[in-house]
Amino acid sequence: MITVYGEGRGFRVVWLLEEMGLPYRLRPVDMLAGVENDPDYLAINPAGFIPALQDGDTILVESIAIMEYLIARYGPTPLAPNPGDPSFGPYLQFLHLGEAGLAASWFFVVVSKMLAPEAERDNWGARKARSVFESRLGLVTRQLERAPYMAGEAFTAADISVTYALEFAQRTDGYVLSDALQAYVARATARQGYLRAMAACHATRAWVEGLKAGRA
Repeated sequence: MITVYGEGRGFRVVWLLEEMGLPYRLRPVDMLAGVENDPDYLAINPAGFIPALQDGDTILVESIAIMEYLIARYGPTPLAPNPGDPSFGPYLQFLHLGEAGLAASWFFVVVSKMLAPEAERDNWGARKARSVFESRLGLVTRQLERAPYMAGEAFTAADISVTYALEFAQRTDGYVLSDALQAYVARATARQGYLRAMAACHATRAWVEGLKAGRA
């Protein structure tokens, strides 16, 4: 049985598993309580971040690596174009850009704003991270002028990667997306795979519902 440890970026993994129809179990990891208090998880990932995946004797961390593993191990799947397909290049680019360019950059914006001492919140690193996020967001916008999804006409795992990052920015700092980006997120999150993943990820769902209640 595939085990996914932790939500957060693990939501990407759960969403992919739901889209692929693969059985799994989700094992919570409470980062707020302190991962140092979860020795069983530290045995899986001594670095202490989430998510992680265990599939038999295979243990992986990093959400995009996990997604690539699942696609390679349990594919083929229409969620990943064949390398000979013209859409393979854009697919691969945006699969990784969703983390390396978007979510990872936005993480430093968020932790600076929420966790840094007051005098250190508006710092050069946070401003640079926001600049990197927005420059990469421009690539997403340009792609949406050409096609409805990151790899072209069809939804792929690259859209899971990018959509997660866009929702992360919206939820953590109220980042305002353009109309085209909002329409893209709406297309992606209307999928049954997304809805099933949200139903499975109790902590994520509770967080989102809490945010909505706070804005009401």
